[in-house]
Amino acid sequence: MEITNSPGGLTTEFFTFAENGGFNLLCGRSIGPVTLAYETYGTLNSEKNNAVLILHALSGDAHAAGCNDTTGKNPGWWDGYIGPGKPFDTDKYFFICSNVIGGCSGSTGPASINPETGKQWGMDFPIVTIEDMVRAQYHLVKYLGIEKLLAVAGGSMGGMQALQWSITFPEMINSCICIAASASLSAQGIAFNEVGRQAIINDPNWNHGNYYDSKFPGAGLSLARMIGHITYMSEKHMHERFGRNFQSDNMSKKNMDSEFSIESYLHYQGVKFVDRFDANSYIYITRAIDYFDLNDNGRGRLTEAFEKAKANFLIISFNTDWLYPTAEAKKVVQALRITGKNVNFNEIDTENGHDAFLLPNKTLEKNISSFLKNEFKKSTGK
Repeated sequence: MEITNSPGGLTTEFFTFAENGGFNLLCGRSIGPVTLAYETYGTLNSEKNNAVLILHALSGDAHAAGCNDTTGKNPGWWDGYIGPGKPFDTDKYFFICSNVIGGCSGSTGPASINPETGKQWGMDFPIVTIEDMVRAQYHLVKYLGIEKLLAVAGGSMGGMQALQWSITFPEMINSCICIAASASLSAQGIAFNEVGRQAIINDPNWNHGNYYDSKFPGAGLSLARMIGHITYMSEKHMHERFGRNFQSDNMSKKNMDSEFSIESYLHYQGVKFVDRFDANSYIYITRAIDYFDLNDNGRGRLTEAFEKAKANFLIISFNTDWLYPTAEAKKVVQALRITGKNVNFNEIDTENGHDAFLLPNKTLEKNISSFLKNEFKKSTGK
């Protein structure tokens, strides 16, 4: 994939805090030291008022855009949106993206070394939540000398983090961009996540998460990714892209080795994912998504959750996203408006389902660009 108009010369940086084990998690346990891998794009201005925190989804990492000179990775997972002249314009703003705690791309997670044992944490790693991820990011933002963010922005799990930022650190953000997310995941979404976790757990190589010195549970992780990927596409997109086509042109003699194009695509996605992700991190991060609930575990207190929020909000949903449907986004919008918040909302028509936030979309690009421009003008007068 060709990179055009993207940040270049990037290196992954690492920030470590709570060296003496002082980072308290919501589960009641403390951990430390905690390391976050991060990248930055653009230039922080002298007033330090143009910083935007980019928040990644389940399978993302700190490499959001451009070519990384450290890892050779390119392009970043949101490369189409971050760069000179793009919606997240690096000529105007300064962007930060970090790998979440619990992740496996440089940040502290199950594959990291437990300082008490000298071995990988594995399933001894404490439970982490979306709020824990946000509170870890807070330390990174403060370390970078930024007192207030122009915006926090993300899609899917990144959108959940953005909403959490507006609640946990209301004084630290001017605005919140939440795309293809909701205040909690549906029972159906939790079900798909659990099937993915069980695929990993039932892999003979998983060994209760203690596989780091032996065979990796690649078959289970690959299957988990395949299951997850089905939820990211709409039925219409899947039909129009793959239909009932076979991978091979010569399928006159169908047998058990015959493969539909959609099967081949899912297999490819699964294998590719195994090359870059940790199975235990998949279990921990999907659990964090499942536990996220601003509705106070179904008690319908969403308005109470947003009472202290001070940010202006851009909420985006997609009409074919059945994992995070528009009806759920509207609940967030309603709660924000009831509590007197300034909210811009747009449901975008697309055939791409949940994955639409990662793909080129002129309406989404315009929404982001206009919103950021207005927020910067309001906050700075420029």
